[in-house]
Amino acid sequence: MPGRVSAVSIVDAIAADLRSRIFSGDLGPGHTLTETDVATTYEVARPTAKASIEKLVPEGLLERGTHKTARVVELGPGAVRDIYLARAYLESEVLRRLAAKKEVPEAAIQANRDIAALQSGTPLDVVEPDMRFHTSLIDAVGNERISRMYRSLVGEVRMCMVRVQTLHLLDTSLIHEEHQKILELIESGQPDAAAALLDKHLGRARERLAAAMERESGS
Repeated sequence: MPGRVSAVSIVDAIAADLRSRIFSGDLGPGHTLTETDVATTYEVARPTAKASIEKLVPEGLLERGTHKTARVVELGPGAVRDIYLARAYLESEVLRRLAAKKEVPEAAIQANRDIAALQSGTPLDVVEPDMRFHTSLIDAVGNERISRMYRSLVGEVRMCMVRVQTLHLLDTSLIHEEHQKILELIESGQPDAAAALLDKHLGRARERLAAAMERESGS
């Protein structure tokens, strides 16, 4: 049970804790979050609770209509495909640019090492270094707007990745292996091959997750 959060910005601290609980599955899809519940849980005033909730709406983690209670977003197969295709458009072009310069970011190398080192722990442990791997490639281009565009997807992307790992749809060793190959293709200056492997890498996760959701819904 979460306790009281202390931080310079209490709104940011509560939002961060709610975000973490969504990613961990503690607050699952469809879970409602009332201002009263949040205020009571974190021992803050309702305006503070409201501001914390509203920070997560533009991130795609919560949805809330006018005068409606906020709830954790429920992603369906169509939304999953849209999210993965949107990130693929951005990431493919980034890989082409990095490969054209044979520029391999050290942060991506380290993130993949961290994935390789995951010999134990929960399936969710791979989500953080996996997300870090992809984000570091985006940031390596050095374009603030591209990084900002990608980060507008990060909340939804992470929710998808959590579901992939929770459902055991991808083996950690395969993730590491394909990441490593992508880095090698960048280093050897093969932009088309790097982008093609990325599309395969993301496409597998996309279709396996979408298919699992379709089975769950009976569609």
